[in-house]
Amino acid sequence: MPRGKIIKALSGFYYIGSENDIITCRARGKFRLDGLSPLVGDDVEFELNPDGSGTVKSLLPRSNALVRPPVANIDLLLILCADTNPVTDPYLIDRVAVIAENAGINVAVCINKCDIAPAERLKEIYEKTKYPVMSLSALTGEGTDELRDIIKGKTVALTGNSGVGKSSLLNALCPGFSIPTAEVSDKLGRGKHTTRHTELYALGEGTFVADTPGFSSFDLSMMQPIEKQKLAFLFPEFVPFAGTCRFDDCVHLNEPGCSVREAVDEGLIHSSRHESYKRLFEIVSSFKEWEK
Repeated sequence: MPRGKIIKALSGFYYIGSENDIITCRARGKFRLDGLSPLVGDDVEFELNPDGSGTVKSLLPRSNALVRPPVANIDLLLILCADTNPVTDPYLIDRVAVIAENAGINVAVCINKCDIAPAERLKEIYEKTKYPVMSLSALTGEGTDELRDIIKGKTVALTGNSGVGKSSLLNALCPGFSIPTAEVSDKLGRGKHTTRHTELYALGEGTFVADTPGFSSFDLSMMQPIEKQKLAFLFPEFVPFAGTCRFDDCVHLNEPGCSVREAVDEGLIHSSRHESYKRLFEIVSSFKEWEK
């Protein structure tokens, strides 16, 4: 039975890349009965029909998956941000990074529009994490060669707030894509949603990039509930300190002898990241036990 990868899902149709062809498929009804939904990025087995279309017969095992946006088997999540029109709130970056960490997906922070604003504020925050931090310009091409090297041979997803330049960056990586883009509103300081669905774009050499809708699609209510004791370990720079606090049940808020808060005071952890942690801790603490 032939195999392929779902590169686009739209209106009940699944477009599967197999060898040099794209096969338009429907999914067998059994998926709905089993509560399964094929996702962009899924590796599948499918059956060819006489008219050249196909039917998705089975999903191969996933390494990871996100529910919203619906995408699977991501090797790396590129979080695109900027320090100018629109300015990215670090909390939005941290919220998405925690969802990715919880799903077992690696993260890189890509600062776009550096030809306009160098974004030293964002660099200072994220250079204290384990995440690769790249300065990019979709307009001038700055940093795109470095980005190509990092994503080579991987399936990566690209997300960020609307107007930050996700589709423009994809066009810079491969001009042949001609993905629609839209201007950022000067009045509102944000862009229009030009990406309405998740789709994989093939860059060659086994590299796929998923353009996804904006940060609003990374809904905390749609992720697997996180144990509040686990949250600190989803902030990579917290990990060396989180197990060395005076109290074993320390949650790194106001407890005496907290090694994480001491690391913040010493500048080893950026205070912005700790502020995001506190906001997220309040959210995960509200999850009911039955939801976990």
